[in-house]
Amino acid sequence: MANRLKDNLNSQYFEAANRLKSKQARRRIVAYVESYDDIYFWRTVLSPFENAERYFEVMLPSHQKLERGKKSVLMNFVGDHVGPDMIACVDADFDYLLQGATPQSKKVLESPYVFHTYAYAIENLQCYAPSLHETCVAVTLNDHRIFDFEEYLRLYSDAIFPLFVWSVWFYRTGRHNRFSLTDFGRIVDPGGFNVQEPQHSIDHLRKKVAVKVRQLQAEYPDNKEEFLKTKESIKALGVTAQTTYLYIQGHQLFDNVVVPILNKVCNRLRQERQDEIARTARHHMQKRNEMSCYEHSLQDIRQSLKKNTGYQLSPQFLRIRQDLEQYFTTARKSPEI
Repeated sequence: MANRLKDNLNSQYFEAANRLKSKQARRRIVAYVESYDDIYFWRTVLSPFENAERYFEVMLPSHQKLERGKKSVLMNFVGDHVGPDMIACVDADFDYLLQGATPQSKKVLESPYVFHTYAYAIENLQCYAPSLHETCVAVTLNDHRIFDFEEYLRLYSDAIFPLFVWSVWFYRTGRHNRFSLTDFGRIVDPGGFNVQEPQHSIDHLRKKVAVKVRQLQAEYPDNKEEFLKTKESIKALGVTAQTTYLYIQGHQLFDNVVVPILNKVCNRLRQERQDEIARTARHHMQKRNEMSCYEHSLQDIRQSLKKNTGYQLSPQFLRIRQDLEQYFTTARKSPEI
């Protein structure tokens, strides 16, 4: 009751604040997000929907208690209708793949005021494979393509897909304590990586996955039909053997898969550029000045990846855009939204 009252008061506050403005003023819509990093991401999502009638302020759920996280965001949306001046923008996590199997999943998928990433988290979209070369260019200022990120993440996804299907099945059936996302993450960590011979890490990963899949098949010998149903159902949601990396835990993908690859690729690209400067400089002073200029222009890998917006061409991002377009189209037709 207290939470519902708080939600209604928040909604009434934003609505009243908007009414105090002149009729010509734009309407302020508050977008609650989970963390500081989410603020920039959702700003890039929402900006195209600002117009002469509305603008957004993206913020954490509470300025007073510094609350963060998905549950904190969703607490503001307990009722079926809390008002048109608040929306929630959250990571899909497993809620999208659970398809309403839990109360939280049901709220994320069915509330008209809650928007989600479709990929597991914003980190997955920041690691969108077709955009990673551009991230390398931003970091090193070297446009030489020395590594095929799309092919590697396609092979990585294909290697982990069978175990990922098992993971979804465990969570949909409430058995996640038998095989948690943490357990899954330990197995799908590719470990060592070599830019020149990336296939070695994929082969090692396939072996680890195969061992665990055989173990699960032995523990659940009658699960073949349910496994195939789960496989087909998540494919219908957009998960394929080539795109699984977008649906695993975001921090796992970011920290244990993509950043280690970027570190090694960018180190080679930096060295390549430095060798070129050393080779073409006409004298020592020119070499020193050019090296200094180049080194001062380099960017941090993690920060560049967090600011990467190449995901805007991904099917997942386009679905977010589609949901927002549908919401605001409905808003123009309905006095309640």
